[in-house]
Amino acid sequence: MEEQVILVDTNDNQIGAMPKMEAHEKGVLHRAFSVFVFNKKGELMLQQRAAHKYHSPLLWTNTCCSHQRNGESNIQAGERRLQEEMGFSTSLNEVFSFIYKAPFDNGLTEHEFDHVLIGYFDEEPKINKEEVEAYKWMLLEDVKSEIENNSDEFTAWFRIIFKESYHKIKNYKI
Repeated sequence: MEEQVILVDTNDNQIGAMPKMEAHEKGVLHRAFSVFVFNKKGELMLQQRAAHKYHSPLLWTNTCCSHQRNGESNIQAGERRLQEEMGFSTSLNEVFSFIYKAPFDNGLTEHEFDHVLIGYFDEEPKINKEEVEAYKWMLLEDVKSEIENNSDEFTAWFRIIFKESYHKIKNYKI
């Protein structure tokens, strides 16, 4: 059975559910989360999406992101997906949320009420090659510069999140 996403209104109130692909084809607003994991040096762990992903393959993005399941908190969802994609667990804190819409060349649209979660980890991940091609650690200033100079190497949602929330992420401390 195809994974369902939680449909929400602009106040993040649940108003229904829909198969994930259908929600992206129709561009309807649904709940999502984006995880940003930092190390002690202040570097952000980026992941490169696997080559076979149905959109944005091989593009760099935040540590992980996905959709909450019905009855799952934002933190539970982030911790689950972090383990599934990056192969490790760490405590996460929700820092802020916002709505964005990003159409793709393949006709799909991300229209998400996105909850941004931050955590810390100082070891090497055990990436799931079905989900992630590679990873790297980068300082936020270097990420900012790379996005400005090579924006087509990053996912649309990561560019949006980074631009909208750079100062919130940079100044956040657990």
